Amino acid sequence: MKRTTRLFRNRAVKTGLPPGALVHIGETPPAGTGITLLRFDEGSFQETRLPPQPDCATLAEGSGVTWINVEGLHDVEAIRTVGECRHLHPLVLEDIVSTVQRPKVEDYGEYLFLVMRLLRPQPENDFSSEQFSLVLGRTWLLTFQEGLSGDAFSTIRDRLRHGTGRLRSQGADYLAYGLLDAIVDHYFTVLEGFGERLLDLEEVVALHPTPQVLVQLNELKKEVIYLRKSVWPLREVLSFLERGDNDLITAPTRVYLRDVYDHTIQAIDTIETYRDLLSGMLDLYLSSISNRTNEIMKFLTLVGTVFLPLTFIVGLYGMNFKDMPELQWQHGYLYVWLVMIALALGMVAYFRRKRWL
Repeated sequence: MKRTTRLFRNRAVKTGLPPGALVHIGETPPAGTGITLLRFDEGSFQETRLPPQPDCATLAEGSGVTWINVEGLHDVEAIRTVGECRHLHPLVLEDIVSTVQRPKVEDYGEYLFLVMRLLRPQPENDFSSEQFSLVLGRTWLLTFQEGLSGDAFSTIRDRLRHGTGRLRSQGADYLAYGLLDAIVDHYFTVLEGFGERLLDLEEVVALHPTPQVLVQLNELKKEVIYLRKSVWPLREVLSFLERGDNDLITAPTRVYLRDVYDHTIQAIDTIETYRDLLSGMLDLYLSSISNRTNEIMKFLTLVGTVFLPLTFIVGLYGMNFKDMPELQWQHGYLYVWLVMIALALGMVAYFRRKRWL
């Protein structure tokens, strides 16, 4: 599969449908929808695998913090069940299953709704992308992933299972911070791989500019645009969380969110740098092609200039006039060859002296 095929998804299937209609847009994962419930506090931890259609009593709030993670958004009925049990707005559910959303944050009073892109590195410095939705309540957290291969939050789960760090002693807002921090950390890993691809291609562009190289440059251009669209709006989301007046996020957590905000700015600066480098590489490709064309034309011009007087001599003595005195010379053929060779060598020496060769 080409890298660019995942960057664009069809929204035409939702044309004309009423607001709140649940229509899945995106890739269908190989596995079905999976729902995991994690309930924890400072002294206890519980992890349960739930069926695709759980009952509301199971999803209800308990002691401590409740984290419900849903992987696989193609089963819209499962999403509807989870949403109705947690009293989510229909427009929130619509945005969750439509995986073409711009990163954003919305305040619904009793909860906050966040959407962002989750980027993960893949072999050969490629990356995968999926939509990640987060609903933050006072003591609960809902997360929705497309269910692509790999687990971006395995370290978060391990810290909860073993009670390391501050996750189990803090609230749901701190858990949300931990997830956001993991997402931004993956951005840097993806950008490192993207940068290596740029550096590898830069030398090829300068030395061997071919149509295949131009195709790779166009693919990288599409990807850097996609990266910019995925990361740039996250700055507004984190700025809202850091400076907003919603009491779902406590003051100590806002300090940590400020750190994630700073990391996001660094990622944006890196993307802008790669964008400028890519534009420079496109200019370098065009310059390399132009220089190669100029070198070829220069060589052909010099060859033609050398052969021009030789062609004149050959044409002159190729005329069929009987009274040309040189035609009667005994060594005329040899003299013509010597003159032509001397003339050609003299012109080549002159071109070298002028540094045209």
